[in-house]
Amino acid sequence: LVFIMFFTVSGGAYGLEDVIGSSGAGIGLLLIIITPLIWSIPTAYMVAELSTAMPVEGGYYYWVKKAMGPFWGFQEGWWSWLTTWVDMAIYPVLFVDYASYYFPSLATNGIQRWLLGAALIWFFTILNIRGAKLVGDSSTLFAVIVLAPFVLMTVIGLFHMNQSPIHPVTPNGQSIGSSLTLGLFVVMWNYYGWDGLSTVAGEMRNPRRDYPRTLLITVPLITAAYLLPTIVALAVVGTHKVVWEAGAWTQIAEMIGGKWLGVLLGAAALVSAAGLFSALLLSVSRIPFVMGEDGYLPKRLFTVHKKFGTPWVALVVSSAIYTIFILGPFQSLVVVDVIVYSAALMLEFAALIVFRRKYPNMKRPFKIPGGWPVLTLICLGPAFILGFAIYSQVVEEGFANAVGLSFLFLATGPVLYFVARHFKRKRGEPEHQVELELVDEAGQPS
Repeated sequence: LVFIMFFTVSGGAYGLEDVIGSSGAGIGLLLIIITPLIWSIPTAYMVAELSTAMPVEGGYYYWVKKAMGPFWGFQEGWWSWLTTWVDMAIYPVLFVDYASYYFPSLATNGIQRWLLGAALIWFFTILNIRGAKLVGDSSTLFAVIVLAPFVLMTVIGLFHMNQSPIHPVTPNGQSIGSSLTLGLFVVMWNYYGWDGLSTVAGEMRNPRRDYPRTLLITVPLITAAYLLPTIVALAVVGTHKVVWEAGAWTQIAEMIGGKWLGVLLGAAALVSAAGLFSALLLSVSRIPFVMGEDGYLPKRLFTVHKKFGTPWVALVVSSAIYTIFILGPFQSLVVVDVIVYSAALMLEFAALIVFRRKYPNMKRPFKIPGGWPVLTLICLGPAFILGFAIYSQVVEEGFANAVGLSFLFLATGPVLYFVARHFKRKRGEPEHQVELELVDEAGQPS
């Protein structure tokens, strides 16, 4: 579970290079340190409470629907699935980009690129159909392969640190505000996905015990996996000897440990992209499955494999969409990705508050301590960082670009809900309900 979550959120420090390149060493490191404090940890607390109270297949979709009704539940499910159309297409494309280091023809041959990306998608679709345990076992192996080169680079680099890792604080001629804006969405993208594993809670042996433990281990693990290699790389290589952009880790590893370490890190990049796709496919495929179960999507989507018990049709449909989307340059849509995902995440925080007010006696094996003052702070942290990121993006780039496109994506949810509800009522399909386990004043189940 730890390593499925590791790949649901992270997959190693790949992708962080642009943070340093666009924000500078000092601001980049500040973002890597501060973002988990006001974004990741509050989200992890929220997910731990709701996932242990409602450990059901579909996770956050059912949390929001139970707390605020079918309309908002549909928005949660649709927005979460919609953002994966962009997000999930990135990882096969990254895999092909990393593979071109070894096979240069992939850099220019469009047919070869698409075939390799499609092969990756369908290999891991078959793996997912065979069950969550197989994905977990493979994720453990992938995580060792991904983390080992970074550990080697960090240890070797410790003996060659010869400069301050925080200089320059910002790129030359760039203000602090502009530096924060440019790097913030990338850091948020690297730190989101803590709720992803909740969608397969129905397939865990003991989710009420294991989900909080998994979060407790994974949050510091991912933060360290980002922060330590970056600090050492900046203290050895700095920002002037290498261009900090996607793919720079291979060059940095060569400069610190030699050609062999660069090759090793490049190979681990391939595994990282594959592991990210596999773990995320496990979680996101359950959303169309449970929405199909509710009658908002075709009933065929909640067909379960007779042998493996997995939603194989939802997996196949999701992968078919991703196979089409890898034809385009979707890496540039990180801002859209983060805003649409974050809108769904805000609904989960709203559900947390509603459950506390409407169901004070709901059984909560894990409950956020500190009462309403702490709960308020936990909900305000992610809302603040999202609001600041959107405001800064509008100031720097204007509303009509990525932010406007994000709101257009979000607007499809209400429209599709009323269309789907019309056909659902026409078919006479009932709403699927999830019961809460309540306790009396003595703490006994009621």
